[in-house]
Amino acid sequence: MTRFSPRTALRRAAGSLAAAGLLAAVSLAGAAGPAQAADAPVFTLGGPADTGLHPYPESGRPKAATVGITLDNPSEDEENGGFGGDFTLTFDLSGVAGVADVTFDGESGPECTVTGTKAVCEDWGVRPGLQGAADLIVTAADGSEDGDTGTITVTGEAQGATFTPFTTRLTVGGPDLVMKQLPFRSELTPGEKQQAPITFANRGTRDADGVLLTLRYSRGLDIPQRYSNCEYTVDDPAQPDFGSTTALCSVAGAFEAGATYTLATPLTLEATERAFYDTFLYRIEENSAAQRTAQRAGARFERGDGAVLKAVPVNSGAAARSADLDPYDNQQEADFRTENTADFVAYGDKVAGPEGSTVKADIGFRNQGPAWVGYIRSGEDVATVDFTVPQGTTVTARPDRCRAVTADGTYREDQKSPAPRYVCNTSMTVRDGAGLDLPFELRIDKAMVGAGGEVTVRNTWLRDPKLPFDPKPANNTAYLIVNGEGEGADSGGTTDGGNDGGSGEPSTPPTSAPDPEESPSETSVPSESAASAPATTSGGGAAGTTGGSGGGGLAATGSTVLIASGTAAAALAAGLVLFAAARRRAAAQHG
Repeated sequence: MTRFSPRTALRRAAGSLAAAGLLAAVSLAGAAGPAQAADAPVFTLGGPADTGLHPYPESGRPKAATVGITLDNPSEDEENGGFGGDFTLTFDLSGVAGVADVTFDGESGPECTVTGTKAVCEDWGVRPGLQGAADLIVTAADGSEDGDTGTITVTGEAQGATFTPFTTRLTVGGPDLVMKQLPFRSELTPGEKQQAPITFANRGTRDADGVLLTLRYSRGLDIPQRYSNCEYTVDDPAQPDFGSTTALCSVAGAFEAGATYTLATPLTLEATERAFYDTFLYRIEENSAAQRTAQRAGARFERGDGAVLKAVPVNSGAAARSADLDPYDNQQEADFRTENTADFVAYGDKVAGPEGSTVKADIGFRNQGPAWVGYIRSGEDVATVDFTVPQGTTVTARPDRCRAVTADGTYREDQKSPAPRYVCNTSMTVRDGAGLDLPFELRIDKAMVGAGGEVTVRNTWLRDPKLPFDPKPANNTAYLIVNGEGEGADSGGTTDGGNDGGSGEPSTPPTSAPDPEESPSETSVPSESAASAPATTSGGGAAGTTGGSGGGGLAATGSTVLIASGTAAAALAAGLVLFAAARRRAAAQHG
C-alpha cells in the first residue's frame, strides 16, 4: 500500500510551479483533469472494520491507537489511470462523541481541520491501486467506560469522481491476545524435529469468544499433524513462488481476560530434506468470519482429517490483567538455517542456420536440490544466469528479466542495441526441482563452425561469482553452440556429469574454451545467512517473476569459439559427442 504523493508539499508548491509552467512535471503520470475524463471514476474508501481502544487510565495519558483510512482506485492502468484533481474527505465524528477523542496524523496524511464533530481533509491526486488516505489517532475519551462503542463515517467528494463511503467502529476495551515467543533452535540439520508448544495470553478487558491460530511455514519446514479444525493451503496465488504452507485453526472456547493458554499437545516442527533458509510465523486472533477471510487472502484451503487441536489454561496461573490492547503483539516469527546444499546445474543448447537466419535457443539452469533456496527476509535475488553471445551472432530477442552488460560483465547504459553479454537474475526464491528457463533469439550474421557462448549460473555479484550453497561448481557452466559439427542434441545440454555418470565434472566444452574453474570463485555468504533467513521459487520451472537487476559475470570467460581448421574441427566433434551424451542424459533426468 502506498501513500499519496506529493501530498502537502505538492499543494503548497503548485502555485509557483504553475506560474513557471512546470506543474505538468509533477502531476501524476497519465492523470487527466476531471473535465477530460470520459467516465467519472469511482474510488472506494476503506479501513479496519473495528478498532479496540485502551480504557481511559486512572492516571497518566491514555494509550492511542491508529485507524488507517484507505482509498482504492481500481484502475490497473499505471500510466493513464490516475486522477489529477483536488478532492475532499469528510469525517463524521458525532457517533464517537463521549467514546473516543480523534486527531489526525498531519505528518503522513493530508491537511485536516476538525470543527466540533466534523473533520474535513483536503488533498490532490489519486494513483491507481490501494493507498493511504488519512491516519486517525484515537484514544478513549475521559469518562468513557469499558464496552462503550461508536462509529465514524467517511465520505469523499471531487469534481469528476465518485467516492464510496466507509464506516468504522471504535470500542473501549475488549480482548487483547498476545502470542508468546518460543525458544526455538535456529541452527538445524535436515530431518531434525523440535516441539512448538504455542502459548498465548488474553491481556485485554474482556473474554475472547474462540481464537484463530494462524501457522505459516516456508517450503523447507513441515508440521506433520493435520488437525480436523484446521484448514491448509493447497496453493497461494498471492505467493506462487514461495511454496509456503498456511494453516488456519479455529479453536473453540471462552478465553478469559487475564488468562494464559497453551496447546493441549505441542506441534512438531520439522526441517525437511529440502530445508535451507526458512521461516515460521505463528499468530493468534479472536476468531471471526472476517478474520478467516482476511487470512485466507484468496488462497484455496483443504480441511485436515486428524484430531482436534485444543488450547488449555496454563497450570502456573493466570497473567495479570492489563489494558494492553495492541494488535502488533499477536504474532511471532522464527528464522531457521539448516545445514544443506543445492546443486544448480546450467544447461545450454545447440542451434544451426545459414547466414542471415534467426534461430531460437533455450538456456538456463535447474536446481537439483536437495535444498530449495530463498532469501525471504532480504528479498535478494538468489542467482544470476550469465550468457556470453556466440561470435558471429546477434541477440534479436531476450527475456524481460535479462539485462545487457559489457563484454567484461560490467554495467551498460544502452539496453536497446545488441550486446555481447547478458545477465538474467532469478527472483528471491528457487525451489528444488525448479530453476530458470531463458528463451533467446539470435541472428546468424556470419556462418562459423562451432561458435559457442558460455551459459553460467553464478552468484549475483560479479566479483564473487561462486554460489555459496552449491557443492558442485563444475556443472555451473554449459554452452550454447551455433552450427556445431558432430552428433547433435535435441534438447538443451548441460554440464551435469559429462561422461562420468553424474560426478559433477563438466562435460567437454567447445574447443579452446577456458576452464570455468580458473575464474575467481571466493565464497561469499549472502547477507541472508547473517539474518538467518528466507526462501521460495516459482513453480512451473522458472524461478520467480521479478525482472533482472544488476550483476556481472565471471571475470574471464573467453567463451567465443571459432573452428576453422581440420585439427580444431576434429577436437570440437569429439567434444560435441560428449556434450550431446550429457545433454541426453540431463534431458531424461529433467523430463
